[in-house]
Amino acid sequence: MEYLKHYDEWRKNSYFDKEFIKELESIKDDQKEIQDRFYKDLEFGTGGMRGIIGAGRNRMNIYNVRKATQGLANYINNLYGEKSSVVIAYDSRIMSKEFAMESALVLGANGIKAYLFEDIRTTPELSFSVRELGAQGGIVITASHNPSEYNGYKVYGADGGQLIPEFANKLVDEVSKIKNWSDIKYIDEFEALEMRLLNYVGKNIDKVYFDRVVELSINKDVFTKGKLKLLYTPLHGTGGYGVTSVYSMLGYKIDTVKKQMVADGNFPTVEYPNPEELKAFDLAIKMAKENGHDIIIATDPDCDRVGIVVKGRDGEFVPLNGNQIGALLLNYILENKKVDDSYRMIKTIVTSDLGKAIAEDHGVETIDTLTGFKFIADKIEHFKDEKFLFGYEESYGYLYGDFVRDKDGIITSMLVGEMALYYAEKDKNLLEVLDGIYKKYGYYKEGLKSIVLKGKEGMDKIARIMEHFIAEDIKEVSGSTVLSKMDILNSKEYLYSNGKTEDIMLPKSKVVKYKLENNGWVAIRPSGTEPKLKIYASVNSDNLQSTEEKLNNIMNDFAEMIDKIE
Repeated sequence: MEYLKHYDEWRKNSYFDKEFIKELESIKDDQKEIQDRFYKDLEFGTGGMRGIIGAGRNRMNIYNVRKATQGLANYINNLYGEKSSVVIAYDSRIMSKEFAMESALVLGANGIKAYLFEDIRTTPELSFSVRELGAQGGIVITASHNPSEYNGYKVYGADGGQLIPEFANKLVDEVSKIKNWSDIKYIDEFEALEMRLLNYVGKNIDKVYFDRVVELSINKDVFTKGKLKLLYTPLHGTGGYGVTSVYSMLGYKIDTVKKQMVADGNFPTVEYPNPEELKAFDLAIKMAKENGHDIIIATDPDCDRVGIVVKGRDGEFVPLNGNQIGALLLNYILENKKVDDSYRMIKTIVTSDLGKAIAEDHGVETIDTLTGFKFIADKIEHFKDEKFLFGYEESYGYLYGDFVRDKDGIITSMLVGEMALYYAEKDKNLLEVLDGIYKKYGYYKEGLKSIVLKGKEGMDKIARIMEHFIAEDIKEVSGSTVLSKMDILNSKEYLYSNGKTEDIMLPKSKVVKYKLENNGWVAIRPSGTEPKLKIYASVNSDNLQSTEEKLNNIMNDFAEMIDKIE
């Protein structure tokens, strides 16, 4: 078996250190574990790489990080030549600091100057710093909101955004060309410092970034009036320093969940450090009930995603999803900022159309992109006469302002608090504001179901399911007529009403989206970073109960279709 051959090659290779070999030896009697670690290389795809930390081909470790970085070095040197630089940030996860240093030393060995943050920093600050320091790229070591056994590696371009496929594919090619460990260049830290190829970045850049964030505040006076008690948690991640600093600069002392302010890659107080999950708020909600807080704000470990929980009039805490938070923020910005028809709002194709309805009501055009904030960033970079207003995606990522080119948990945490304080002065909480939006624009309801399919078998099944839906014509879902099928992999939309086919002007991606009557839709795609198949759906009607019923029926029917695929 091929995976056993790779296992033997790795454990006999003198390139690896003793502890690494020792870990490989420890699994010699576990065939399933050997297969999982060696049936494939840890994929370096268009979104970078992410995996379980450990020894093996299919694991996050210093050797796979070195290989990825050598590919990046080759890519940058081919594209920019001499005197290039890359900014590197890392989060609080296990091995993040070590992986960041390994990346810096491989870059240095290739003549590329590394700007390495002296301590943990957020992903949005990394995005900002690439542009601020005039670098040709960026690396952030993070696995976002994944469990503690994971880590990852994301690559940014000179625009401060993650590489879009056009460029990411070239980088992937460079990584795949590296066949031998001897192809990887490496110097030690002392040599890199001596040659000024390793440069530590300190708090000087924080101040520049925080100042820019504070400038985005629309109604600064609400912070000093402080009519609500806000509570914040970084879930043991990187956001604590930045979020509390920005609030302090605005004159508001935001309370924090002290235990979760401790940066710890084991995430000891949460099962998953994911602000999309209500369980991640358990400790914060307990504290909020004891101390009378009105809003809880949470960011994920690298502080690019934000979740919020709102206390209702009955005293109960209600979580808002990414679509609802995005709609509230967009509505707040448009109510308080003068805009004209040159402004653009950007969202992904699996994000609710409620934002589009709000934007159109204010004369702002909406642009749809593929899933992934890199596509939003790319649109911003190529605007000419257009102005960027706001961008968001259903997976709890939002951006206001254009000096960062990724979703930004620090900007969003500030804006959420400001918005809540602003409406409190009008005697409204965010749940009441959201209900007013629904009454004005219709009750939009969205669903997401993730089907976990791990290992090689799972990967193969995901491929078969996607092939099925690309080939299959579905004309009805739960009594709703399907108007068209968007096959984004093949850049075609099939209009069932008249039999015509139209071209889709989006990058190719394994996504199938069915447009339903009454502005509904359902979409399916594989996750780009996890062993999951994702089903999204959206419906809209004039009352909440019928909207929820329609959504549940669509999600259940679509899941049943998938279950029947062998």
